[in-house]
Amino acid sequence: MVKCNQIRPLMWQTLLIAILSSAFFSDLAARPAKYVPDPVSGYAIGGHDPVAYFVDNRPLKGDRKYVYRWSGVDWTFVNQGNMAAFEKAPLVYAPYFAGCGAYALAEGYATAGNPFIFAIIDQKLFFFHSYVNRFLFVVNAQQLFEDAKQNGPKVDCKPNLF
Repeated sequence: MVKCNQIRPLMWQTLLIAILSSAFFSDLAARPAKYVPDPVSGYAIGGHDPVAYFVDNRPLKGDRKYVYRWSGVDWTFVNQGNMAAFEKAPLVYAPYFAGCGAYALAEGYATAGNPFIFAIIDQKLFFFHSYVNRFLFVVNAQQLFEDAKQNGPKVDCKPNLF
């Protein structure tokens, strides 16, 4: 028979581990310092080809035959040409602010950007959390871009400097 005083320390240890791990993992999910692989696909930006945003003006799923590792994450591409372009100039094609939502970042907090809600402004790819955020950013892009650049390091969503 297990005594109550033997269970209590185990309960507290389990509770402490749960609290610490939830704080640690929730922080990682909310504040990506670099490109974070998609938890489902395992690829950057959900397995979408970053070059396709510029060439086809829409997100296209990459092919597992064309994978390139950059910034600690695997990126997929629809063809060899897109992969070669990215290899030559990844900072040109990778989403700005490590894929964080640009408008939210301008407001001072980090949200995960959605690869389906994007804008290309001054040859930079930006992701947004919602269509409303994209609209608000686009109508005042110059000022909000500067605000986002200043807030990026505070919330670990840095511009493409690595």
